[in-house]
Order: sequence, then structure tokens, then C-alpha cells
Amino acid sequence: MAAQDFWDDNVKAQSVIAESNKLKAWTEPASQLKRSFEDVKALLPEASESEEELYQDLIQELARIEKELDALEVRKMLAGELDNKNCYVSINAGAGGTEACDWVLMLSRMYQRWATKKGWKVELIDTVDGEVAGIKSITYKFDGAFAYGYAKAEKGVHRLVRISPFDANAKRHTSFASVDVTPEITDDIQIDIRPEDLEVDTFRASGAGGQHVNKTDSAVRMKHVPSGIVVSCQTQRSQVQNREACLKMLRSKLYEMEVESRENALKALAGEKKDIAWGSQIRNYVFQPYTLVKDTRTKVESGNINAVMDGEIDDFVNAFLKEFG
Repeated sequence: MAAQDFWDDNVKAQSVIAESNKLKAWTEPASQLKRSFEDVKALLPEASESEEELYQDLIQELARIEKELDALEVRKMLAGELDNKNCYVSINAGAGGTEACDWVLMLSRMYQRWATKKGWKVELIDTVDGEVAGIKSITYKFDGAFAYGYAKAEKGVHRLVRISPFDANAKRHTSFASVDVTPEITDDIQIDIRPEDLEVDTFRASGAGGQHVNKTDSAVRMKHVPSGIVVSCQTQRSQVQNREACLKMLRSKLYEMEVESRENALKALAGEKKDIAWGSQIRNYVFQPYTLVKDTRTKVESGNINAVMDGEIDDFVNAFLKEFG
């Protein structure tokens, strides 16, 4: 990169920089952890004999190093073709009526907080409000390091059990919401979509958005007829921008299908032992008569449901990645 002619080929230069950044994402955290461990190792014998406060600080630092090393170990598993991509996360209400719509709202908050803790940028792409309360469906874009690699662990059906705030008799209700995660496909990957394969509808955007909302038919819903995939976007200011966003999401979903098809073929040849299929119940969130969040795939559980709903879901995600990669 220090060569004088490095920028003569801009496309090649950008590719080299991207590859360099990917390597730095591994080497720099590992080097930092090694330096931190060596510092603690040098100070610990002396502190253990004379300074109790320093000793306790060093023990805490060792715990932090162990936690970050564990996180780095998980990242080693994110070597899939799509794992380093940004992603779209869509949450849709299932069985449960108004309860299910409220559950989508709760999950959307959980994932926003999780993404923020990860340092990712969160962009709202599309949302459809519930008839009484909550949200029928919502789509976000998560922009950050290995966003798809981590978020793919959340694909599936999430089940809620609680005393319904919408039930005057205070009965316990069960609700479901499905989560789908799709990698964002960048311009270096070509996915051809024929215009004749598309059905495009426009409609007026709903929800917050100031004077622009509900004034024009700027929102776009797009269906890819051969695959049956439907995407929509209403958060951009013009119909053209919403159409471009829909095409980007559609290309991403089609490419994901292609990659998954190849991976499934390899798994079939190798004899896949476990199947984590769309529509399976991956996690239960119980608020009543006790509090418990339990993943049905890894058996990891937490009694601190408030922390989980505030975005503390790394234990579930990391356990899934370690077991299923």
C-alpha cells in the first residue's frame, strides 16, 4: 500500500485495503490481548504478596481477557462466505394476534440494543404497525463487523409466555414471532434479476416521517415471482430510492438462497446430523409464572430475562456458533 503506483488501479487498491482490514480485525485484537496478559503476568506475583487492591484489579483484568479471548474464539468460526457481511434482520408477528405484534416490538427493541452494544449502525428499512398495538413486521439493516455471522444465530421462531397486558382477566398468553436474517450483498457480487420476473406495487408510507409520509405513493413492495420472495421499503424519501433499496434486499436474499443451496448439498453429502430449519422454535422467553429464557438448540438459559430483553444475548449467540458454526 506504500507503493507510489498503489492507487493507479482504484478497484484493486480498494480490494487490497478491504483484505488488509479483514486481517487486522483478527491480528490486532489478538496482539492486544497478548500484551494485556503479559502485563498482568508480570504484575501478579508482586501484587499477590503486598497489594490486595491491585491484586483484585488484576484478577478482574484476567476475567476480562478471558471473556474477550472467548469472543475472539467465536469469531474464528465466522469463516463462512457471507459471515463478514452486513445484514437485514426482519421480525414478523406469528400466532397470538395483538400479543404477537407487541412481542415483535419487544424483540425489535432487544435486537436494536444488542446491535448498539456490538457497535453496529442500525438503520430502519420497513415497518408495518399492528392494528391495536405493537408491530406486525419490521426490518432493520445492521452495518458492522461480522453482522451476518453473529445475527444468523437468531433465525427462527421465538416464543413468548407471559400475563397479557391486553387481557382484562390477566390470563397467561403464548405468542410467536419469526426472525429472518439476510446478508447484504455488495456490488462486487453479481445477481441478475430480470424485470419480467418482478411484480412491483407502490403505496403510501405509514408511521413516523413528518410531512412526506402519506402524501405520495413512495413506498415500494416488490415480489420476485420465480422464488416467491417479497421485500418492501418505505423509509427513503422517494419511490426511486425505495425501489433501489428493495432491489438490494432482493439480490441479497437470492444470493443467500444460492449459497445455502450449495451448503445444503455439501451437508447432504457429509451426512448432516442436526437440522436448524426455518419455522423451528429456537428460544422460549417465559415471564410468568417464573422468569427464564432458554434456547432449545443449545440448552443455554438465563433467569435474568430483563437483561436479555435489554440486548444481553451474546451467551445464546456464541453458544449457537460454537455448536453449529
